[in-house]
Amino acid sequence: MTTTPATSFQDRLDGVKAFFTNETFLYIIKRLLQGLLTLFLVSALSFSIIQLAPGNYLDNLRQDPQISPERLEELNQQYGFDKSPIEQYGIWLTNVVTQGDFGQSFEYSRPVTELIAERIPNTLLLAVSSIILSWMLAIPLGIIGAVKQNQPIDRFLRVISYIGQGFPSLITTLLLLFLAQNLSPLLPVGGMTSINHATLSPVGKVLDIAWHMILPTLALTISGFAGLQRLMRGELLDVLRQDYIQTARSKGLSENKVVYVHALRNAINPFITILGFEFASLLSGSFIAEIFFNWPGLGRLIFQAVTLRDLYLVMGSLIMGASLLIVGNLLADLMLKFTDPRIKLEKLK
Repeated sequence: MTTTPATSFQDRLDGVKAFFTNETFLYIIKRLLQGLLTLFLVSALSFSIIQLAPGNYLDNLRQDPQISPERLEELNQQYGFDKSPIEQYGIWLTNVVTQGDFGQSFEYSRPVTELIAERIPNTLLLAVSSIILSWMLAIPLGIIGAVKQNQPIDRFLRVISYIGQGFPSLITTLLLLFLAQNLSPLLPVGGMTSINHATLSPVGKVLDIAWHMILPTLALTISGFAGLQRLMRGELLDVLRQDYIQTARSKGLSENKVVYVHALRNAINPFITILGFEFASLLSGSFIAEIFFNWPGLGRLIFQAVTLRDLYLVMGSLIMGASLLIVGNLLADLMLKFTDPRIKLEKLK
């Protein structure tokens, strides 16, 4: 059958139409539009709450006798504190939408986007490594606990998970910091790099950063893997009680094939959903570890911004946290659809 130019054009047109009417594409567009509305509401609410706090950044400078009242008035106009909160928010939001400009940091006298962009890789490095380590521990231990239900190894693992969940991340971080001080210089007390980091080879620089990551990564992992381990155990036990698993066993399939091929595939789905919330915890989860271990990440930057009442740096950081939550949940839904094509995206909440 000969393909004419008209037929070829129609095929391309049908392909484009199919792409834009595809369930996944429409779902992504819908979620992104919802995300933009969410970011607007988050920014408005956050700006309002910040304005309720008494004073502003200039209150710190007024305590310095070397700064004249005239200079303070100049800064008051420069930072826009002479305008009403509604005007300040309107100007900030307009600059964000039209120019992608989140304003200048009062303390650092630099664009907020630059400061956040510098710190995000450090936070991602720490948080993603802890997520990977948590999953590497939680999934195998959860599987062992489910397969060996109520046996001594299962009871031991449950005790470990209870202890891990019962320890607040603050206490865990302090204990690890105390351990580092007693084992120094075997383990670094804080920071991201050593004093001689600039003189090291490329491989040496990577190893130096990895060495400094040990304790803060452990602090985040201990508080994270225990809950995941219990979830993995519970989900796998529920799946192993299903009728189709009993049918697979009655057909003579080996226990390993039943557990690791049939049961585990369905038990892992809730973990994919949780992955979306893990993105949101990149900010909040690493907050304490970054402060105590002096890790130059986004959490530490936010803490300093809130302490100094650096308005636009706080706003930019909050919007970044909300964006991570939105993008993380969207990616989790798409991964869930990829692993289980039977799932309909429009039914996901």
